[in-house]
Amino acid sequence: MYIAGALHGYEIFVEGQFYRFITSMFMHSGAMHIVMNVLSLYMIGQVLEQLFKPLTYLAIYFITGIIGSLLFLYINDDGQAVGASGAIFGMFGALAGFAWVHRKTMHDEFMRFMRSFGIILLINFALGLAIPEIAMSAHIGGLISGIISGIIMAKNPNHLWAYLVGSSIFIFLSYNYIASLYATSFLLH
Repeated sequence: MYIAGALHGYEIFVEGQFYRFITSMFMHSGAMHIVMNVLSLYMIGQVLEQLFKPLTYLAIYFITGIIGSLLFLYINDDGQAVGASGAIFGMFGALAGFAWVHRKTMHDEFMRFMRSFGIILLINFALGLAIPEIAMSAHIGGLISGIISGIIMAKNPNHLWAYLVGSSIFIFLSYNYIASLYATSFLLH
């Protein structure tokens, strides 16, 4: 998987293999990993496709996946990861952000949603603590950036360009910061 494009800090920050941010989202460590991600994406995707335009949906998916990967690489300086979980958590976060913006019109539906959402998060975090191979930092990065994305796009559904510009600037700054940490660490070794 390393050769095929798994997420790996040295290759991204020192060798400049930026494509790994994308390729790693389409790679999985086994049958159970891909089945769980496909089922999760299928369940959340059906809902989000009704709430967001197709380009917005894709933008949130890739942006939250990349942000989740950046947080993973920041915390795990020599780690390697594969999977779409950061982006999938981003989609769950986007749904939560959307629900938060529309909570007054949703009333009881919002409360039911938040209870279900909380249960899903607790189960996933418990699994993450129980299984050390799970990249919890990518999940957290995807979730937080997804909540922010969902809030932004629910309030301003026609401002995809502003979301893309703002997200790109954030990713660029985060990338440069983490790359400087890698360069310093590389020089010290």
